[in-house]
Amino acid sequence: MRDLFLLIRPWQWTKNLFIFLPLFFALQLYNLHLLAKSGLAFASFCLLASGVYIFNDYHDREEDRSHPKKKIRPLAAGKVTVKKALTFGVLLTVAGLLGAGLIDMSMLYLALFYLVLNISYTIKFKHVPLIDIFIISLGFVIRIFVGGVVTGVKVYPWIIVMTFLLSLFLALGKRRDDVLLFLNDGDKARKSIDGYTLNFIDNSMVAMAAITIVSYIMYTMSSEIIAKFNTDHLYLTTVFVIFGVMRYLQIVMVEQCSADPSEILLKDSAIQISILGWIMMFGFLIYLQ
Repeated sequence: MRDLFLLIRPWQWTKNLFIFLPLFFALQLYNLHLLAKSGLAFASFCLLASGVYIFNDYHDREEDRSHPKKKIRPLAAGKVTVKKALTFGVLLTVAGLLGAGLIDMSMLYLALFYLVLNISYTIKFKHVPLIDIFIISLGFVIRIFVGGVVTGVKVYPWIIVMTFLLSLFLALGKRRDDVLLFLNDGDKARKSIDGYTLNFIDNSMVAMAAITIVSYIMYTMSSEIIAKFNTDHLYLTTVFVIFGVMRYLQIVMVEQCSADPSEILLKDSAIQISILGWIMMFGFLIYLQ
């Protein structure tokens, strides 16, 4: 059971919390009906995502055996048989798709798109420079749309752009770890490494960090947003965004630890405090002020 638990990567489910963002920004968190629908969508997407992770581990099991960190994955380590893993993965995928269809047909279409996109990523596009990180970022955007369609909440362009920028920033950090592994051990984790250098990724991360922060500041000071939330103090939340971005850059560039943003989120107290602080302050300003 422990190996099956590791196989579905539950720590990665934190990515699916993006499904709740449209409801949060629509000032509808108090709507228990919509909150429940978002929760069901979250659960269905977790099942689907875990099915995708199992397929990825199955496809990459031979390469993972030579990777210093991925070699302990259940399939790579031989702790779970291929037959059992694929059966479990198919069951999770089907359950996730059925759940999506029962919740909303539009969510089912998005779930199918997510599934096809990630299968294509695993088989081909994870080895294509730039396309690989853009597909990762698109996965986060799909989650935003899922949150919008299941609740009937309008998804505004700014949330799509901000989500894409932030996820691209995080994806670059993850790819940086692959480049470091290649430079230190000569182990080419994926073919796309040929299209990256440490200098290119560092410069791209700094650029994405700057664009993300500036975009967020412009968002909080936009007259449209001030009118929408009836407050001109949202700029105060910028401190948490800047701190969170800089802390991630510190982890990646100073501590040289960027293998998995989800694990960093679960383990780094500074990142957790910045996210919690942002949620509390932003929530107070738009819900309680």
